[in-house]
Amino acid sequence: MKAGFLDKLIARLDRVEPGEVQRLLLKLVREKGFFEQVFEALEEGVIIGDPQGIVTFVNAAACGFFGMDHETSAGKPLEELVRGVSWASLTRRREVVSRDMEVFYPENRYLNFYFRPIDDGEPGAAALGYVMLVRDITQTRRVAEEQMESERINALRVLAAGVAHEIGNPLNSLNIHLQLLEKKLKRADAALYETVRGQVEVARGEIKRLDGIVEQFLGAMRPVPPHFELADVNRVVEDAAAFLAPELKDRRIATQLRLHAGLPLLKLDAPQMKQALYNLIKNASQAMGTGGSLVLSTELSDYEVVIRVEDSGQGMRPEVVANMHQAWFTTRKTGNGLGMMIVRRIVRDHGGELSVQSGEGRGTTVSIALPRQARAARILESGNGGGARRPPGEVIDV
Repeated sequence: MKAGFLDKLIARLDRVEPGEVQRLLLKLVREKGFFEQVFEALEEGVIIGDPQGIVTFVNAAACGFFGMDHETSAGKPLEELVRGVSWASLTRRREVVSRDMEVFYPENRYLNFYFRPIDDGEPGAAALGYVMLVRDITQTRRVAEEQMESERINALRVLAAGVAHEIGNPLNSLNIHLQLLEKKLKRADAALYETVRGQVEVARGEIKRLDGIVEQFLGAMRPVPPHFELADVNRVVEDAAAFLAPELKDRRIATQLRLHAGLPLLKLDAPQMKQALYNLIKNASQAMGTGGSLVLSTELSDYEVVIRVEDSGQGMRPEVVANMHQAWFTTRKTGNGLGMMIVRRIVRDHGGELSVQSGEGRGTTVSIALPRQARAARILESGNGGGARRPPGEVIDV
């Protein structure tokens, strides 16, 4: 019912029969209850506020999006319930506002909200209140990002074929001719060879480094399908740590393995998973420079095995974490920006999830969550908050 009707009704209350007033009031109550039930059934969030920004109604979906209490939210300012939203900015021009926003509590989501004034339809009339409609666009945004990433990967794969031919073949030719030159120098003039031997070794090392970059690039762009076999995750972690132990020792980095004693065998491509760990360990050691501590750990839950690589480096800014999976993105002068891209591809090929926790001055922890088996739905018993983790195994110094 429009406000104009209510104004006329109030003005004529002295001439309306009591029974008619009761009938109209019951109709108002029923309509109010009906619309509240409709709003509660919506998956979109609905928030209604008065002209001063005090919330008069909020449905369950909006409470879920913003972590609000359904029973106590009404009567509070919108700015208090939805941190980061300015009521003055939204209502300054009395126009429809449509914006995207990112929230981090109670969980990280991307939302789109539509905000508009409510009036009685009279031109120039003051707003009676405001309505804010909110929908979750997290999945839509993720699909769009994955599509963009797929397009970039396809473009890079085309580039990879050119790289293999235009750079890889000349590098092989340079290496062969350098070996021939070295042999001729040895036979022609041993003293001269000893004089230029250092420069020859530098040239060979640079060729090898460039060849490694090409191989890494091709491995990222044209990956070999994983060959799955039952493997011991702890053994994979131990082998990766042992392979890089000399480098870590030279950097004076204290390394520990905290491996869960009861891990089940998983279907893995062990060499590829070791490659992923090599990249993560190298990143961690380079982030710390000289000194520091590195912890490699494994954990077990009802659904997954988690491998963690935790360093005591300087950590990363949020924008660096957000871009670290992109091809060619690197913060190091000598980096090629392919390491984390390769790690992400390997983890995805194993059906796993890669996550990074970092902050400036707090170090970095990279987690690889590998499913124990195909995940199926399960009914939880009342009060069960999820599967408990088993106690970790012993701490092993490397």
